[in-house]
Amino acid sequence: MSEDSWQEILLLATRLKAQHGELDDAAVQAVSEATGAPEDFVRLAVRSASAPRKETIVERVRSSFVAFDPTVRRVTMASVLGVVGGLAAAIGAALKDASGFMGSVVMVATIAALWNAGVAKTARDGALAGATFGGIGFFVLTLFTFIFGFLPNVPHEGPSPILLLVSVIVGLLAGAGSQAIVHGNRKKLGIKDPIEERHELLEQLASIQDRLRSDERFVTFLSVDIVGSTRLKEENDPLDIEFTFGEYHKFVQAMAERYSGRLHSTAGDGVTCVFENPSMAYAAGRALLSSLFEFNSFRNKLKSPIEVRAGVNTGSVHAPGQSLTNVNFAHVIDVAAHMQKAGEPGTLVVGESTARYLPGGLEAIGGRMLEVHNSRAAMWRPRHQMPLLSPSTQDA
Repeated sequence: MSEDSWQEILLLATRLKAQHGELDDAAVQAVSEATGAPEDFVRLAVRSASAPRKETIVERVRSSFVAFDPTVRRVTMASVLGVVGGLAAAIGAALKDASGFMGSVVMVATIAALWNAGVAKTARDGALAGATFGGIGFFVLTLFTFIFGFLPNVPHEGPSPILLLVSVIVGLLAGAGSQAIVHGNRKKLGIKDPIEERHELLEQLASIQDRLRSDERFVTFLSVDIVGSTRLKEENDPLDIEFTFGEYHKFVQAMAERYSGRLHSTAGDGVTCVFENPSMAYAAGRALLSSLFEFNSFRNKLKSPIEVRAGVNTGSVHAPGQSLTNVNFAHVIDVAAHMQKAGEPGTLVVGESTARYLPGGLEAIGGRMLEVHNSRAAMWRPRHQMPLLSPSTQDA
């Protein structure tokens, strides 16, 4: 599955979770139908779309349970209820519970098991859940009756083993019957029909997809980074570093604005600029590298000249409200950074996604061809580079 398809599933799952909370099976099916992705992929995306805050143990268990396949979920719940019911029955028999409390626990577990089977997707799943409850419940009852039999004054006679088969058959029939009853009386019980619910969710997904497409922007990112910045900071006075790096950010920003772009973000000595036009981003990157000698000659107070490398990449991003300032984790930005890191000092690495919008394409850029992040790229270097002079070099 492609990165874009995964991002679409993740965005749809996130939006639906924001509207409905935890997504049920109908919502997962709706996302699957809307995107063409298998339901297992959608369930994984639902788990990935969880809020970044720290979850409690109960929330983590609930999220993991919801992520299960529907059949596995029904059987898992039936197993848990079977353990509870069987253990309560064994304790009640061992203690000769006159209060009936343990009997009440068994009854509650049985009713919950019937409901668990009733809300299953198919009669087969309902029957499987009922049989699981009956079998697990009987096994736990006999196991703990055997264990409690070693205690003094505790009766150790358990039910006949043949009743295991009876429990499984009764549970199977009860589960299938509960599923049929619940399925036939969904409206009376206030439960939405799965087909109607999925249809409503598909309509909501179509609306969400339309909004996502309206937020989609086709842009180009230019990533620029100073080569050996750590060494520069170690060898120079902090005030000179502060001044020069500040001037460097202004220099890159001015170069981007000259070519109809703007500063997107800064992180240390790295700068990312965004452009509406791929050819303008390419021109800005070339001009930046070609003009770096001017910056080193007049605005660099360090003992050595600054060298940079740059990368440019084009693609689509989802920009809420058409604002690119909130776009920080898009795949296209990551690839631009990979392009920049793959380049040599004093070069601009241009990805195929950008080159296809330039006259002559990737081959016309010249320079060495690269393979960056599963994409072809060309490494451009100015043909005539002025010597990199810093003020200290000029004084010498």
